[in-house]
Amino acid sequence: MKIKSYSDLNIWKRSISLVEEIYKITKNFPKEEIYGLTSQLRRSAVSIPSNIAEGFMRFHNKEYRQFLYISLGSCAELTTQIIISSHLSYLNSEETEEILNEIDEISKMIMGLIKKLNAN
Repeated sequence: MKIKSYSDLNIWKRSISLVEEIYKITKNFPKEEIYGLTSQLRRSAVSIPSNIAEGFMRFHNKEYRQFLYISLGSCAELTTQIIISSHLSYLNSEETEEILNEIDEISKMIMGLIKKLNAN
């Protein structure tokens, strides 16, 4: 299948699902975190598919790679925030493990795409 849009990319679709999951779990965070950790988690998560999409639309591999690296950085930021949330007992161990595994998979997909762009 020919990729015509960033929305055709599995990596983009999975990162959108991750955003949805982050929004669901942060609904249960303490209200005093609304402008703190809740906001940070949501912005980091949203940054992942947003940068994949923006890079795709640049049409140049060098620029695309740069936006993918930004997405990768957002994955690291989100991982850190999930760990902090777990340490503060805002997430249980099952939620934490599930989300961290998904972030890890998305990070690997991003790295794979970067390598593919480097080869071209």
